[in-house]
Amino acid sequence: MKKKNEDDPDFLGGLGGMLPADVLKMLNELLERMQQLGHTNQGSKIEIVYVAAGAQYVNHIDTQVFGERKPQVAVQDTPVKDTPPPLPPELSTDKAMALWQKTQRAGFVDADYQPLLSRTQSAILAFEMAKRLGIRYKWKVFETLWNRRNMYRDYHDAINQYQSLDFRDSIKDLFR
Repeated sequence: MKKKNEDDPDFLGGLGGMLPADVLKMLNELLERMQQLGHTNQGSKIEIVYVAAGAQYVNHIDTQVFGERKPQVAVQDTPVKDTPPPLPPELSTDKAMALWQKTQRAGFVDADYQPLLSRTQSAILAFEMAKRLGIRYKWKVFETLWNRRNMYRDYHDAINQYQSLDFRDSIKDLFR
């Protein structure tokens, strides 16, 4: 009994001369899996493009490429240093500056008041500084300064770690 061509895994629908057979098989398998999973693309089409080496590819007529592309000359700008945000008022008081100096000397933050610690240790540092400075919305203040999110989660992760107890004790000793 002769099988239908579609049932034969080596049947490539007449496209075998255009693409390597293994590439076509992988593409067909991918599309079949997407269809089996009920993957919809909200009305837009899925386009898979294969361009053989040395071939010419035309995406749109306005982007047609003939021959080699000329490299564009890059404009040389002076590099812009990522400047950290300025210290918020709550963290720039005299009492806060004394704490910052201590943390800098201990190697916990750099000259721009950015942490040199892990996320969990940074959260402990923020908590202890905020407690001493009476900062009510500590996470918002430190997340803005340090460009971080969800520091409260980092803090809760930290309090469940044994090593955090030692770090917290070292901060308490530092701030005395």
